[in-house]
Amino acid sequence: MTSLLFNPSDYDPRHFDAETRRLLRATIDWFEQRGKRTLVEKYHAKEFHADFLEFAAKENLFATLLTPAADAKGDPDKRWDTARVAALSEILGFYGLSYWYPWQVTILGLGPVWQSANPAARERAAKLLADGGVCAFGLSEKDHGADIYATDMVLTPDGEGGYRATGGKYYIGNGNVAGVVSVFGRIEGVEGPDAYVFFVADSRHENYHLVKNVVPSQIFVSEFRLEDYPVTADDILHTGPAAFDAALNTVNVGKFNLCFGGIGIAEHAFYEAITHAHNRILYGHPVTDFPHVKAQFVDAYARLVGSKLFCDRAVDYFRSANPDDRRYLLFNPVTKMKATTEAEKIIALLTEVVAAKSFEADSYLTVAATDIRGLPKLEGTVAVNLALILKFMPNYLFAPTEYPPVPTRHDAADDEFLFRQGPARGLGKVQFHDWREAYRTFVHVPNVERFALQAEGLAELLMTAPPSAEQQKDLDFLLTLGELFTLVVYGQLILEQAELTGVDPLVLDQIFDTFVRDFSGYAVALHGKPSTTLPQQQWAVGQIRKPVVDAERFAHVWSQVESLSGAYEMRP
Repeated sequence: MTSLLFNPSDYDPRHFDAETRRLLRATIDWFEQRGKRTLVEKYHAKEFHADFLEFAAKENLFATLLTPAADAKGDPDKRWDTARVAALSEILGFYGLSYWYPWQVTILGLGPVWQSANPAARERAAKLLADGGVCAFGLSEKDHGADIYATDMVLTPDGEGGYRATGGKYYIGNGNVAGVVSVFGRIEGVEGPDAYVFFVADSRHENYHLVKNVVPSQIFVSEFRLEDYPVTADDILHTGPAAFDAALNTVNVGKFNLCFGGIGIAEHAFYEAITHAHNRILYGHPVTDFPHVKAQFVDAYARLVGSKLFCDRAVDYFRSANPDDRRYLLFNPVTKMKATTEAEKIIALLTEVVAAKSFEADSYLTVAATDIRGLPKLEGTVAVNLALILKFMPNYLFAPTEYPPVPTRHDAADDEFLFRQGPARGLGKVQFHDWREAYRTFVHVPNVERFALQAEGLAELLMTAPPSAEQQKDLDFLLTLGELFTLVVYGQLILEQAELTGVDPLVLDQIFDTFVRDFSGYAVALHGKPSTTLPQQQWAVGQIRKPVVDAERFAHVWSQVESLSGAYEMRP
């Protein structure tokens, strides 16, 4: 059933409009015409992706997909449509993080601009995109990371109504070529949150000094310094608390794309791995005849399909968000934290199977195994996102409310709410519909039923043996609790998407086989934490479950995996 995975050979996104289909297909064709040899050679040579940026400029790729309708000057093809942003993110990830990355940091760089009411800055960004330019997001600093409370980028009033900016930024993608760099700083002489400011800089300006590329890679992740850089009213995007909110809300939009980048990487790696293993003879048998290899492939496939189902469904919540429905604020860090770590697990399983092949210079798996490690660490670590996820847990589990059903959102609409999210606070007040509904719908699927019992067990734990005041300060304890909760959320959206799209129930059962095992593993981890109480330990032991085993189901899913051998291979 190859339709569950992206395949360049037969990709036809009929749900999109004609221009979107053309752009996505043109992107695929550009990579396929270059071929695998060029792809991996440029990667290992650490050759900057200028040719891709030239292609994107020629096709108006970024301009069409990243210009909101309000700034499109009547162009009917331009809008900010999360569904097609996600589609391109997956395609670019499929061919490598080096091509996904300039797209991703352009999205981040545009976030503060599209949230701004500054018409000059908005027009400047729209023109830059139309001219084929890219953007950057100047938030993090060498000594402070992304701690925006402690920025050393200082704007000094120039006495003429403007400022002079001096300071450095570190780990800034596209910082070598970006015509719009959204920079976060503070105004000298102003105290507290009122000092915050977001402004636009240009990497081509003489007072913008590119220091170096901080990573040994094909991508350019810059360190730059501004020295007495002139900042006028036309460059100011946000001041005071609004600048702080713009930073966090930009990350809300941007980090969502990490999951689709990881999915794309894992899909390409999967095709290469299954084709290699299924056609390699060892001890007189195809490698895929060995039971442990089949198990690893089926596990990787189940995790990959599960990740796609969750992330595709999360798109609908992003697109349907409004001031009264901010459920996306939970699903976003789950996509970022869970889907990217699942991609890591998938690549680990595949490289375990193909072994030495995953180190060869002409293998995409070599690229994937290196790049996949980055996604869980970008836009906030796993720990940061788990801590964020925990803020939603009480309302999610115990205080459901009614919402209208959220449909599949493939319509050609502009997702303008993402740039007017409002103050970045009140996460603990966000409400959710009843998570149990999705699980009740699929109670006939054996491992869904078994996992639902574990999910109910989590709710029981929090009612009967909740974290103590001390444990609520113990991040090591809380992060494991967060992993358990995340699985419940992850499973809910997978089930919703399965119902909407008619996923094979045997594949769904295999996906939840992994959930039962993972929940059991996190329960064991919670049991072993230094601060775990006796009732919590007893609960943890009681949650260790074996998935429902079904040899016919496994064989059915394996047949789908086996059919992927030779289904796609990038031209030499």
